[in-house]
Amino acid sequence: MPTRTPLGSRPLDLLYFIFFVMHLPASLLVDGQALYPSAVVPSFISQLPKMYTQLSADPLISGAMGYVGESSNFVWFKTFLCVEMFFQVPVFILGMIGLWKDCRSVYLLLLVYGASTATTTLPCVTVLLATPTTSAQTIAAGIQSVTPSQRLMLLSSYLPFFLLPLYMAVDMAGRVSKLVQAGSVATEGKKSQ
Repeated sequence: MPTRTPLGSRPLDLLYFIFFVMHLPASLLVDGQALYPSAVVPSFISQLPKMYTQLSADPLISGAMGYVGESSNFVWFKTFLCVEMFFQVPVFILGMIGLWKDCRSVYLLLLVYGASTATTTLPCVTVLLATPTTSAQTIAAGIQSVTPSQRLMLLSSYLPFFLLPLYMAVDMAGRVSKLVQAGSVATEGKKSQ
């Protein structure tokens, strides 16, 4: 059995581990509130998405929470939030454990996570890029819009949640490929004996 390499000696795995540690509370405390019954959310926690959307004017969270427009227009985004809560949150926990233990069997799960998350985050980034810039006309027409500084804040929030999982998917695909190749070589070696 291979010896465990400490997490601190594996920079990419450490980055993924920290990403999961940071993402878990954000998912549970902010994103999940669009799905939770309001009766189960303590009032001080229910203020987090409100404060965030007041600062950022995030059209996705604002829409999914019903702060602006019809939340039914954001069914697609709520579906992504369901994927986050029922797939990604468990992956954060399993991923942290697997990365901590230097367990190679977690690579395939992280590959699927990375591909799924990059795929669901890209449409969100696209919505942020397509959201109108605040102007006298958008204000007068009551059109949801963002200021240039809000767009920069939103993109700096969403892009890492697209780019890091995308990189993770590519990285884990390479790791899984090496494991499969090593297994194939070992299998061929046993057959030739």
